[in-house]
Amino acid sequence: MSELKNSKILITGGAGFIGSNLADALVEDNEIVVVDDLSMGKIENLPKSDNLHFFEHSITDYQFMSNLLVEWNFDYIFLLAAVASVADTIERPMETHEVNQNANLNILETIRIKHLKIKKLHFASSAAVYGNNPELPKKETSPIEPLSPYAIDKYATERFVINYGKLYGIPTVVTRFFNVYGPKQNPESPYSGVLSIIADSLKNNELFSVYGDGKQTRDFIYVEDVIQALIVIMNSATALHTVYNIATGRETSLNDVLMVFGKIVNRKINVEYKTERSGDIMRSVSDVHKLRSMGFNSVYGLEKGLIMYWNSLK
Repeated sequence: MSELKNSKILITGGAGFIGSNLADALVEDNEIVVVDDLSMGKIENLPKSDNLHFFEHSITDYQFMSNLLVEWNFDYIFLLAAVASVADTIERPMETHEVNQNANLNILETIRIKHLKIKKLHFASSAAVYGNNPELPKKETSPIEPLSPYAIDKYATERFVINYGKLYGIPTVVTRFFNVYGPKQNPESPYSGVLSIIADSLKNNELFSVYGDGKQTRDFIYVEDVIQALIVIMNSATALHTVYNIATGRETSLNDVLMVFGKIVNRKINVEYKTERSGDIMRSVSDVHKLRSMGFNSVYGLEKGLIMYWNSLK
C-alpha cells in the first residue's frame, strides 16, 4: 500500500511495463491520469478503476500536454514515457529525441510558465547513461559515458529535470533504473529485458540465444521493488534535485539466471551460444547506498522475483 494518498497523479507511459505496475499500486488511494500512445504499452495492462483516466496520446503533442497539466493541476508527476529501444534511437535519432527529451522539456516549461504548484516531479532515467566505463559498482557519481542517442537523451533530460528544479523552485527527482523485470513485460518488444525473453522461450519451449559466453552480468530488480522505491523517494522531503540508482546491488551473470529459472520451472532451458554482439556491456552492478539511506531495501531476491514473475505468466 502506498503512502501517496488523495492525490492527483500523472503517469506518462502509464500503459507500459513499469508505468502500469505503478498505476496498480497507486490507483486505490489516488486519482490517476495515464497518457500513453500505445506504441509499446497495452490498454489491458491498466487497472479497471473509476479512479483511472486514460488518454491515448503522444507526449509530443505539446498543446495537449500543456492543457492537461493546467486543467488537472497534478500533485505528482511520473515521467516514464520513452522510446526505450537503443536500436530504435540509433535508427531514428531525431524522432526519438522528440519523445525522450523535448516532450519532457515541454512539461517542465509548462510547469514553469504556468506556475503550477506540484508536490514532486519524477523522471525515469536509465543505467545506460553509465555506458561501458569499467568502474564498478556504478555510483550516482560514477563517470557518465552515454553511447547511444537513447542514453544521451536520458542524461540530458536528467540535467534539465534537476536544474529546472533548482532554478525555478520545482520539486524534482531523478532515478536510474537498472534491469527491471516482472509482470506485464512484453517479450515481443525490441525494448524487452532479457528475463522476459527467457520466460517466453520457456513458455513456448523455444531455443534461447545467448550472445557471448553468458558470463555477462546485470543487476536485476523485480518491478514491485522498483515501485516501492519510487514511492519512498516521492514521499521523502529530502529527495530533491538529485538522482538515485534503483537496483539491488547484486551482480548476477546470465548463466546464473538461466540456472535459477531452470530450477524454478524444473526443466533445462534450451540455450544456443552465439558470437557476442559489439557494444554489449560486459558487467553491470549498482551501488545502492544512496537508496538504502532513504530506508529502502529490496525484498525480492532473484529466485523469489522469478517465481512471482513465472506465476504471473501462467
